[in-house]
Amino acid sequence: MRMIEVTGDIDENHLLHARVPKDLPAGEVRLLVLVPDEDEGGTHWAKGIAEEWRAELADPREDIYTLADGKPVNEAR
Repeated sequence: MRMIEVTGDIDENHLLHARVPKDLPAGEVRLLVLVPDEDEGGTHWAKGIAEEWRAELADPREDIYTLADGKPVNEAR
């Protein structure tokens, strides 16, 4: 038995979606699913921050910058 690494996604319906190399034959396979730990973050971290800061980010008093502020990063110096 050989092992390959494939990255996939689990959707809201708890279905696994993954793309495998074309040289793999069709048929049943054995899957080992590695779930990221809490401290590995990833999307869990970003979702947590968005939830935590939702009220602050929705407050119009926090909109202190406009598109006219600052300079483009590719502007000549």
